Amino acid sequence: MTSSTADTVDHPFFARIWPAIAAHETEQMRELRRENLAGLSGRVLEVGAGTGTNFELYPDSVAQVVAVEPEQRLAVRARDAAAVAHVPIVVTDRTVESLSAAEPFDAVVCSLVLCSVPEPGHFLAELRRVLKPGGELRFFEHVRSSRPLLGVFQDVITPPWSVIGGGCHLNRDSLGAINAAGFEIDELDRFAYRPLKFVPAHAHILGRAHNPGAPR
Repeated sequence: MTSSTADTVDHPFFARIWPAIAAHETEQMRELRRENLAGLSGRVLEVGAGTGTNFELYPDSVAQVVAVEPEQRLAVRARDAAAVAHVPIVVTDRTVESLSAAEPFDAVVCSLVLCSVPEPGHFLAELRRVLKPGGELRFFEHVRSSRPLLGVFQDVITPPWSVIGGGCHLNRDSLGAINAAGFEIDELDRFAYRPLKFVPAHAHILGRAHNPGAPR
């Protein structure tokens, strides 16, 4: 992921192709997104909002979503999606590092984001910084397969895939990064599926963790 300033990122090719890809997500993919958001309430931070695919799926119990999308071309599309969402959504084209911790969030949502950030450990530390003690991290991510041959295949394909996919690393151990950042896992589902009809099935995780800064 190439930085254009300290607070934005610049991925012109990915920004052109992602809207078309997102428009062809399977119904199973939408159900997984919906499951990742189910039961949220209060003030929510969504990081890597893309074109705003999640926005229409937030439950009415959410008071506000602050959606971070530092790729400015995608942020424009996300603002269009926010304008017709049924919950209040504010889109910013800055990175999470620019957010103040003065008003911490009740929950943070990551959907297919941890694979593409340059430094997952630093990124997750920033999420903890702006998340209330006891607040939830909701994550839906693809990860390196536990099956040896598939894992090796992901290792081989990741370098060219990353160039095309906006820095996406199919072989990341995102669950390990979440644990290492100090979050405590509450629920976890690991599975393989095809997010798009033309993409082979690969490993994903879906779950919930919390910031153990204070008792829940």
